[in-house]
Amino acid sequence: MADLSPTAQALERRRRRVRPTVTQRAWLRRGLDQAGGKLPLFDHYGQRYDSRTIRSCIEQGWAEPWFDNPTKPDWLVCKLTEAGRKAAGSSDTAGDAAARDLVEDLFS
Repeated sequence: MADLSPTAQALERRRRRVRPTVTQRAWLRRGLDQAGGKLPLFDHYGQRYDSRTIRSCIEQGWAEPWFDNPTKPDWLVCKLTEAGRKAAGSSDTAGDAAARDLVEDLFS
């Protein structure tokens, strides 16, 4: 990190502290048991995940685009990164655990 400018170092430190929201974590967790860590395009109710959720996870380094979909170029087909696996499994407080359980109940 010594090669980075002070601004880049500050941004990198901030990025490391960011935790996924309940919605982001729920989306990331869906990729944990999929081949290659493939992340879903649709939730359990058949609704598309919000592209802001997907893009935010990509920006945080938790997901990465996997391949382009020629028939639906606006669909982001993504897979988990190692950081995404850690973020999907992380739970820092009892409140996070309760929120995760609630989301799992809703989406199971």
